Amino acid sequence: MLSKWLRISFFNLMLVAFIGVILRYKIRYSLPFIDQKHLLHAHSHFAFSGWVSQLLMVLLVAALSRQNAVSLFTKYNRLLYANLITAVGMLVFFVLQGYALFSILFSTLSIVVSWLFAITYWKDLNRVPVKTVSHYWIKAALVFNALSAMGALSLAYMMANKTVHQNWYLLSVYFFLHFQYNGWFLFACMGLLMQKIQAYFPDQRPLIKIFRLFLLACVPAYFLSALWLNLPLWLYVLVVAAALAQMAGWICLVKRLFAVKSSLSPILTDTAKWLLSFSGVAFSVKLILQLGSTIPSLSQLAFGFRPIVIGYLHLILLGVITLFLSGYVFAEKMIPLKRTVRLGIGVFTAGVVLNELLLMIQGVAAMAYILVPWINELLLLTALVLFSGMLLLNFGIRR
Repeated sequence: MLSKWLRISFFNLMLVAFIGVILRYKIRYSLPFIDQKHLLHAHSHFAFSGWVSQLLMVLLVAALSRQNAVSLFTKYNRLLYANLITAVGMLVFFVLQGYALFSILFSTLSIVVSWLFAITYWKDLNRVPVKTVSHYWIKAALVFNALSAMGALSLAYMMANKTVHQNWYLLSVYFFLHFQYNGWFLFACMGLLMQKIQAYFPDQRPLIKIFRLFLLACVPAYFLSALWLNLPLWLYVLVVAAALAQMAGWICLVKRLFAVKSSLSPILTDTAKWLLSFSGVAFSVKLILQLGSTIPSLSQLAFGFRPIVIGYLHLILLGVITLFLSGYVFAEKMIPLKRTVRLGIGVFTAGVVLNELLLMIQGVAAMAYILVPWINELLLLTALVLFSGMLLLNFGIRR
């Protein structure tokens, strides 16, 4: 049953990549029968729910099954299907109508499913006799996923009632994005990572310290996305402290990973190693950018240029989360590493790196008010590379 849900999840990622191709095509060429804004909403909602959340739920159930020495997929099957149905519903109705009755309905149902999953998983996690540091990360992830819904619900309310205020709209969007990216996605991935490495640390106190640094930083770090407001001095100081705490926690974790490198290396495939390494580098860049954004002049400059915001969001979703999840799947040998699968993930990773480089060039050029020639065509080509990689990977999985 695990292999079935993995195939579904990676097929969903292929759909996300395909929609990315259409979005990039429409920026450069005419496609009048598709509403760009509607498709963009469908793309982001399906990427979050149909790809990342779907795969995280699957991997968390698989991890809990290993701890209990019995498969729990029969128990979670309905919740996994419910999440898939709501994700597909959002994909279809956001394309057809944007923010309207049915798209908001499926968005709300998606939130309800995530809450039901959190409650069920929390109870099952409490039944595990031996509690480890990974449990703390996963429980925090479930809480942050539930909390992120407040941003989505307030956004849906404003859209449904047509009472959109620019500042409140942005704050709602960033609230949802922050507690998805830096809460649910990050903490769940860290929980999975800890399950993989915690056996190599007889003294778990350093790992608990790392968890506490990220946990204490998560809520105030939301205001890193709101530095364009006139924040009071005490809150600004708290935000800077949060950015520093995250960096300190990451440095501590990297040092400890290098300390057990010789023990971890033999149990990881080469593909898993370089995927996890790329993810780690992307996460380091993300933390450096967050720390840099605490400088007010840089923050205002960054938030003022769309390519930089898009590049940053893709850095996290593709560079950090997607590459980590793919690396984890291969590290756990959940998918056979056939030649086509290796080629597919290699092409996809090359597309991720190329996409970030082009968006960075476009963003820096935009700040200098310079138009980069052929940039939209190159980004369209990169979107095709990403889709081709996922097409190959899905073909390899199904063979």
